[in-house]
Amino acid sequence: MEDQQSEPGAVTETSSETEDGPIDLDHDESSEPDEDETGTGDTDDAAETGGDDAKPRARRRIGLRVAGALAVALFIGSAGFAAAASQPYLADRAEVATKLDIARTAARAIHTLWNYTPENMDTLPDRAAVYLSGDLEAQYRKFIAAIAESNKQAKVTDSTEIVGAAVESLDGDEATVLIYTNTSATSELSKTIPQIKYLTYRLYMKRDQNRWVVTRMPTITSLDLTPRFQN
Repeated sequence: MEDQQSEPGAVTETSSETEDGPIDLDHDESSEPDEDETGTGDTDDAAETGGDDAKPRARRRIGLRVAGALAVALFIGSAGFAAAASQPYLADRAEVATKLDIARTAARAIHTLWNYTPENMDTLPDRAAVYLSGDLEAQYRKFIAAIAESNKQAKVTDSTEIVGAAVESLDGDEATVLIYTNTSATSELSKTIPQIKYLTYRLYMKRDQNRWVVTRMPTITSLDLTPRFQN
């Protein structure tokens, strides 16, 4: 808004004409200006000047208030837009973090379950229990108890390398994970030739309070890669 300056009020100059000849010394009251008229004119001029000065100031105050209100509205609007725009980003980050936690837990579970030696087989069920649900834990304990004695006698060592992990699905407190492994087993019977397998597991997992546990883990791929020698 451009500043507007008030125009100065009109100034009335009174001029008297004098004719050649004798001057009339008699006082003529009719030639004197009326005090009421003169005073009223000055007051009107002052009022007009004051009014002209007040209008730009009032307009400037209104303009400042409007500008301030617009600035506040723009700030609130931009803050709201930023918050709304960040919500999908934060949600995506939270989901990625959850999937990473699930995949790492699944990989540690398979690594723990299928890595053992004759010396540590007795403690294997307890070490694996932290990753398994109640039913699966009971099944695993039963399986290890059945093979422990024969594996100790044959000095079986099982080694499993995790080569890949991927979260297949995530739905609230349930998830499925694919774990890709290379497994090798050695024993006195196999001498220096290990039994090698490529195995893929599908792990069904659920959230148990603040941790993820495995409820089922069927094998979906099994390839025997053990070298075969012909006599």
